[in-house]
Amino acid sequence: MSGLFVTFEGVEGAGKSSVLSYIYEQLQHQGYDVIHTREPGGIEISEKIREVILNKQHTAMDGRTEALLYAAARRQHLVEKVLPALEKGTIVLCDRFIDSSLAYQGYARGLGIDEVYQINEFAIEQCMPNVTVLFELDPEIGLKRISDNKGREQNRLDLEKLSFHEKVAEAYQILKGKFPNRIQAIDAQQPQEDVQQACLKLIQSYLS
Repeated sequence: MSGLFVTFEGVEGAGKSSVLSYIYEQLQHQGYDVIHTREPGGIEISEKIREVILNKQHTAMDGRTEALLYAAARRQHLVEKVLPALEKGTIVLCDRFIDSSLAYQGYARGLGIDEVYQINEFAIEQCMPNVTVLFELDPEIGLKRISDNKGREQNRLDLEKLSFHEKVAEAYQILKGKFPNRIQAIDAQQPQEDVQQACLKLIQSYLS
């Protein structure tokens, strides 16, 4: 892989999607070959799987089913969009990747981080991000931001109790300890401009 694979992670409402858009525009402006994408989704098949996973009516969905669907969407997205871009030397900015599955299904749903990692190892065949930007935020603040933002899509995960989102935040701290070279944390409680600049500086350090 000659490109740079950057993933963005964090609790709901941490602001990663809007910062990702800013980074994308800045890198484009600086003349880099860059694409931005998201998980689950990014391509037609994976977007269809996203609709199934995040549908608010699907509250009966089993945790393992959820984990397998995420891994399936990830696999298709990877082979169809991410890997071809990386092989061309493109910078790929991806809103969520494997760490979301480890945090949400592995830890918060109680399926086991290692167990969910194994499912995903089969799906990604060792294609791990070069760097993962972790947006650290108190989940309570994140959920308040979501309820205040009327334009944001509401999904099945937004129906979860605060305790679930607190477990997700806890999981990210565990993952930061597990992958200290890859996962780089940014304080997402700062003003948005400061978060944007910190993130841009971090990614540029990998490009120079």
